[in-house]
Parts: sequence; C-alpha cells; structure tokens
Amino acid sequence: MISFRVDGRSGVPPYLQLVQQVRQALRMGVLTVGDQLPTVREVVAAVAVNPNTVLKAYRDLEREGLVQARAGQGTFVASLPPGPPPGTHSRLGRSLAHWVREARESGLDDESIESLLRVTLRADSAATADSEEEIA
Repeated sequence: MISFRVDGRSGVPPYLQLVQQVRQALRMGVLTVGDQLPTVREVVAAVAVNPNTVLKAYRDLEREGLVQARAGQGTFVASLPPGPPPGTHSRLGRSLAHWVREARESGLDDESIESLLRVTLRADSAATADSEEEIA
C-alpha cells in the first residue's frame, strides 16, 4: 500500500505530488496492477489536503491509463507506466544509493553530487547522439 505525503514548500501543486508518488510507486514495484489506491477519505486524513485535490490526481492518473475507478469499489492500478520493469528501478536505486554514500564519504556535498550527475547525464546524452549519427 502506498503512503502519500505532501510538501507544501516544494512549489509543486499537491495533486501533482500525489500523481508523481503513484508513478514512482509503480516504477519501484510498490504498487502493481490490480492494487487498490487509498480512498479519497484516507488520503485526506493522512495528508490534510482537500478531497478535490485527491480527485484531480486520481482523474489525471485515470486519463493516463494507469488507474481505473470502479463505482462503489475504489480506484485500482490498471497498468504500469512505459519503461523498464519495476525491478530495474529498485536495482539501480540501490546501486545509486551506494554510489551517493561513496561520494559523500569522499567529501562531496549534495550540490557537488547534483552537479556531477548533471554533467555526466549531458556527456552521456552527447555521446549517445554522436553514436546515433555515426550509425545513420
């Protein structure tokens, strides 16, 4: 079962935070097809948001085809988001957590780690684009 949280200081609208948390739970394998999401009432009680906020999040997820509302029964996971299977995210997340610990032990702070990640992503994107041009 998923446990929602809303950060009022994040600058991200609460409904979008809920949508993102469901997507993340699907990618990480916390939720699978057929699982029931918490009821609107349960989410409202847990994170103190307006019921319309939860309804908007669930409607967005339904439009994406990720969940399906069943009258009188609740909202259920209908499909997984596109991309690799959930186990891939968990495995890579553990590997990344190990790398972050090693980076911190080497003296890097969060800003340095983020900068290194951005530079690496850009370099990899450029290398991928170059190799795709060579193939074409």
